[in-house]
Amino acid sequence: MNITLIGMPGVGKSLIGRALAKILRYTFIDIDRVIEKKTKLKLQAIIDKFGEEEFSNIEERATLELNLDDRCIVSPGGSVVYSRKAMKFLKKHSIIVFLNASSKSIDSWISNKSKRGIIRLKNKGLNKLFAERVPLYEKYADLTVRLSENYFLQRVVENIIKKALRICS
Repeated sequence: MNITLIGMPGVGKSLIGRALAKILRYTFIDIDRVIEKKTKLKLQAIIDKFGEEEFSNIEERATLELNLDDRCIVSPGGSVVYSRKAMKFLKKHSIIVFLNASSKSIDSWISNKSKRGIIRLKNKGLNKLFAERVPLYEKYADLTVRLSENYFLQRVVENIIKKALRICS
């Protein structure tokens, strides 16, 4: 069983993913880091240099090229849900968990928004981006985990494991 965490930038996909991987003894794959390693550029530099559309193509290719052996936790960028191909691939190879939090909480969690490499943030702002993406996250999710503003990491991880096991059995 693999688990893919989807949700808005800043929701904690990487933090929660690393904790899940450690507890389950799974491999952790952060697709943003895969992209940065391949391109030798930070995400915002890729967007600035090549544009959002090309970044989305790079993100899709990086996702489709993953070797998802059993027992991986995958943390894609928040914009992966714009790619039907990438989401079909992730859904085929993993349980999709939507980490859902309020836009207010997410806004307070994100530091350095201008350097994060968030697709469509500059033209739409966080609230419009949130409204645009949440229906896509809900569409692809096998399960949803609601995060409060001051969530406790250990409880979130335990909740994901419990819900994912129910799906697998």
